[in-house]
Amino acid sequence: MEKEDLKNIPEEYRPISMWGYFGYQILFAIPLIGFIILLVFSFGGTKNKNLRNFARSYFCYFILIVILVLIFTAIYSFGIINKSIL
Repeated sequence: MEKEDLKNIPEEYRPISMWGYFGYQILFAIPLIGFIILLVFSFGGTKNKNLRNFARSYFCYFILIVILVLIFTAIYSFGIINKSIL
C-alpha cells in the first residue's frame, strides 16, 4: 500500500508494518514491563485492532509455553523422566 492509501484508512484498521511487528515482539519479550504492556494491549488498551489481535495471539503463545513448562517440570519433579533414563 502506498502512504496516500494509508491516510484514508481509519486509525483502528491501520496495518502494522513488518518493523512494527518486530518491535512489538521485542517489547513484549521484556520480562515484567513487556508482560504488563502485553496485557494492556490484549484487553483493549489500543484502538488499533491489528495491534490488539497481535497482542492477543502473543498472549496465547505465552500461556501455551507456560503450560508446557509446567507440565515438563511436573513430569521431571515426579521422577518419571529419571526412572525411564536409568
